[in-house]
Amino acid sequence: MQAAPVRATAIPSVKEALRTVESLLMRGGQRTARRNAWTSVLEDRRRAKDRVEAQRVLDEFPSVRP
Repeated sequence: MQAAPVRATAIPSVKEALRTVESLLMRGGQRTARRNAWTSVLEDRRRAKDRVEAQRVLDEFPSVRP
């Protein structure tokens, strides 16, 4: 007796599912604008993290004044 062949169908990730829903609900320009906005948010967060780190380093070394 042979086992039935197994079909491997990839289950979409949450990210892929959300992008599919997004593509159904929004036109191309809206999708681009939304992705650009999210990219800006992530970049702002990265810069804020960098500022905090730079301030921490500056606070470790008091300025030398004559």
